[in-house]
Amino acid sequence: MLRFVALPIPVGVELGRSRSFAWVTDWPGWCRPGRSEAEALATLAAYAPRYLPVAVAAGEILPAGAVGEFAVEERLAGSTTTDFGAPGAIAAADLLSLSPEAGRRLAALLAATWDLFDRVATRAPAELRKGPRGGGRDRDQVIDHVRGADFVYARKLGLKFPALVADRSAVADLRAAVLGTLPAPASLNPGAQGWPPRY
Repeated sequence: MLRFVALPIPVGVELGRSRSFAWVTDWPGWCRPGRSEAEALATLAAYAPRYLPVAVAAGEILPAGAVGEFAVEERLAGSTTTDFGAPGAIAAADLLSLSPEAGRRLAALLAATWDLFDRVATRAPAELRKGPRGGGRDRDQVIDHVRGADFVYARKLGLKFPALVADRSAVADLRAAVLGTLPAPASLNPGAQGWPPRY
């Protein structure tokens, strides 16, 4: 059964000196950068159709007219990480306790994201088009980068796995562990340097 999202959609914004990030609070992975808050929000809205397959696969859907109907509920100061090109501030909404039901929802969205990534990666050509100055990665480098980040993020949740990005079994074990613990957040022990499960 599809579950529809309420409008307006709550979002947060991380403001760096040269770059900003906007993210949708209740939709992990729906996050986009821009040179300013306005540009980040516009890009976030433009990416709604790309996020829609993830939402639908997890049993939810973004309603027609959702694009651009955002309510900024939190603004965070960015850092050099923000300006480098990655969000790096933990929002107040990320610190809220995670119920088993909310954990199951996050796990479903994350599983749908991994599934979509795997399907796109399988169909992608080995050599990808490079940027105007020749920068960028080819398919296998992108896959290794994303999987490597997954292992790092899992450690931030308190899950320790060797980072075997080329080992399909190791990747599957990592994903199963993350998906299994999100609905049981009390089992997570991220430690002082870790991340809350919502983040």
